[in-house]
Amino acid sequence: MWARWTSVAEPQGFLYVTAANLVRDHWRKLERERRAVHRVTAEAAVRPHGEPADPSVRMLVQSLPERLRVPILLHYYADMPIREVASVTGRKEGTVKADLHAARELLRAHLRRSLDHTL
Repeated sequence: MWARWTSVAEPQGFLYVTAANLVRDHWRKLERERRAVHRVTAEAAVRPHGEPADPSVRMLVQSLPERLRVPILLHYYADMPIREVASVTGRKEGTVKADLHAARELLRAHLRRSLDHTL
């Protein structure tokens, strides 16, 4: 707020909108975390103890290099938007998008090879 104090026409309104956006982001993040925990606990309750949800996909994701695996897990499994993944990982949004694309391509290619071997 102090950095923009002189350039903001209505500081009170600017402060209100900024605070409202921060609160809204906080509640969205909590809801995403709640859904992720619910998804994990529901999957664990449905399948037999110790059995992975889908061993092939799980193993594929685990086999990705860390720079590709982390964005996949945060975006698709923890349901974080790209902006938040970028913030958490300290990367630019474009880099996160490129990493997600590269990871999907690697997973797609490996799944195609697996399917070709089973057919």
